[in-house]
Amino acid sequence: MNELDLTNHFLIAMPAMQEGVFAGTLTYICEHNENGALGIVVNRPTSITVADMFDQISIPLHQPELEQLPVHFGGPVQTERGFVLHDTQQDWQSTLRIGKSMALTTSKDILEAMGVGKGPRHMIISLGYAGWEPGQLEHEISENTWLTVPASEHILFELPPEERLSAAMALLGIDYASLAEEAGHA
Repeated sequence: MNELDLTNHFLIAMPAMQEGVFAGTLTYICEHNENGALGIVVNRPTSITVADMFDQISIPLHQPELEQLPVHFGGPVQTERGFVLHDTQQDWQSTLRIGKSMALTTSKDILEAMGVGKGPRHMIISLGYAGWEPGQLEHEISENTWLTVPASEHILFELPPEERLSAAMALLGIDYASLAEEAGHA
């Protein structure tokens, strides 16, 4: 069995992946083990705001600074389900710990806490996730579909979504724009 563990890494979609759901995406891997991988796309905000989402699920939102934050497209699996990628302050009912400082929570109690100002300090809220069967992600990497690099909380939580992909590429010492220009040229 391959021992590759990309938990707490970014997956950078190669420019050759110009079509499809993952074109131009930066995905944060929350879990990668013998059962497959689970990630959240972190650079694809939707037109849905946090205020819209809270209104739709009937949770009061008393935090004006959260109202206009975008809800992200997290991936093509379970797009009706919410996922909160966050720094860890506490555990909620359904929290997956990712290393020492990150977590992914899917239970409603984190949203209720956010609504009254008791949620995590940093978060990305998404609908859906990206999932891979055992060995599928490793195969895609061997086919040069993805680049990988250890994740950065600075990129996740302090940069706007449109800057995250190029910032992750910079961690590898590569300018995404120049790589995209060269893709497809012999």
